[in-house]
Amino acid sequence: MASDRPVILDGGLSNALEDRGHDLSDALWSARLLRDAPAEIAAVHRAYYEAGAMVATTASYQASVAGFERAGVSRAEAERLIGDSVRIARAVCDEQPGRLVAASVGPYGAMLADGSEYRGRYGVSPSVLRDFHGPRLELLVDAGPDLLAIETIPDVDEAEVLVTLLGELDFPAWFSYSIAGSRTRAGQPLTEAFAVAAVEQVVAVGINCCTPDDVQHAVETAVAVTGRPAVAYPNSGESWNAGDRHWTGSAADSTSLAPGWLAAGARYIGGCCRVGPAAIRRLAAAIG
Repeated sequence: MASDRPVILDGGLSNALEDRGHDLSDALWSARLLRDAPAEIAAVHRAYYEAGAMVATTASYQASVAGFERAGVSRAEAERLIGDSVRIARAVCDEQPGRLVAASVGPYGAMLADGSEYRGRYGVSPSVLRDFHGPRLELLVDAGPDLLAIETIPDVDEAEVLVTLLGELDFPAWFSYSIAGSRTRAGQPLTEAFAVAAVEQVVAVGINCCTPDDVQHAVETAVAVTGRPAVAYPNSGESWNAGDRHWTGSAADSTSLAPGWLAAGARYIGGCCRVGPAAIRRLAAAIG
């Protein structure tokens, strides 16, 4: 999938849905709309494709059987909804020849909805993480995406479980950590983290859900450690206050930084939280 030309990713799903008037303040976040408003998710995928994105990232970041069951959804419906995240994106993808669907796999901490996805080190055993991730990975792969987007992973402990599962599934994925500066959110060196993710099934290694200023060094490190293309899709530059559940700080357009990421070896480039279709359109014009 990688070449010398960049693959333009989409931007944040949740902010685009909020801009369309949806309240995503509950624990299911954007995954709630898989049940309540699937056509709205399709509309956001379509908007990103029309803005120049080549990949739609599914609404499964926060979707898990355990999370849905906690919200009163039956196991059978939860499993169907997780698969629907891929099917919704695929239906829109089929309208846009040459586009791809990446099935989002968020961290265990996203299901907890307590901010621990930004800290990692959850205090649970690898077997708990395996039991959480394994079934949802199988549901997503069975629904037929082009690849998996293992994203916003805060620590090496969780990464080790996920790459083992990827090897067992033998399915392509990109693998991206959430970072702060030159370390994972849990404080581990990026050299260590990227080395763990460099398995056969991973087509690109990198970062997301970070500030744009953190990307250049991370891309350079990922390429040096893994010899693979890098994936990079930072936030707008604002910071999420998990306690008060709101964004702080000022947004910054990272379009001017993206050519440097491309030159350093990033081939999958897009946006994460608070980055919308207009920003992806500028990005596609700048480097696409």
